Amino acid sequence: MAAKRADILSAAVWVGGLMPIGLLALQWSDDELGSNPIGAALKQLGLLGLIALMASLACTPLQLIFKWTWPVLVRRTLGLLGAVYVTLHLLMYVVVDHGADLTVLYADVLKRPFVTVGFTVWLLLIPLVLTSTAASIRRLGFNRWKKLHRLAYVCGALGVTHFFLSQKKSVVEPVVYGVVLAFLFFIRWMKRKRTPTSRQVEPRAAI
Repeated sequence: MAAKRADILSAAVWVGGLMPIGLLALQWSDDELGSNPIGAALKQLGLLGLIALMASLACTPLQLIFKWTWPVLVRRTLGLLGAVYVTLHLLMYVVVDHGADLTVLYADVLKRPFVTVGFTVWLLLIPLVLTSTAASIRRLGFNRWKKLHRLAYVCGALGVTHFFLSQKKSVVEPVVYGVVLAFLFFIRWMKRKRTPTSRQVEPRAAI
């Protein structure tokens, strides 16, 4: 019964989480993205990726604060959804904005800090996605798997940093995300301080 509930919740998150892609495509086709549609699409995809990653990091704090069980059931799905949007954000930048010229990406990664940070987030998400299954937990062992998936917190912090560095005018929005992320980290830190060790395996905790 619990597994069926988790599957239903995950399916709902996937359907709802991917709907913005259709809306973005519709806005693109109807020329509703303003004078710089590529820039607008880049920002929307990146922001959706950051929101999904932060939502996945919020699942455990929500469980700790409100004693809810459902957030843990969708944590992996939210993490994977975030990885999808981060990948689309990167593809928009490389393929659409720069005509698939990888030399431009290489140069930007070396010279532009916000691109360096953003590309690092994508690289760090790769091992998390590849080990997001219960089989990976068994293969790696829970302790090693758990250490690896702490990279999700690094991705969240770097994602906020990328957002901050990419802003040319107001930085209010990325600062708000940073404050929310810091609060989530604080809740996790308090929990870890009270219970420094845990042997409970959480198969759906993977990104």
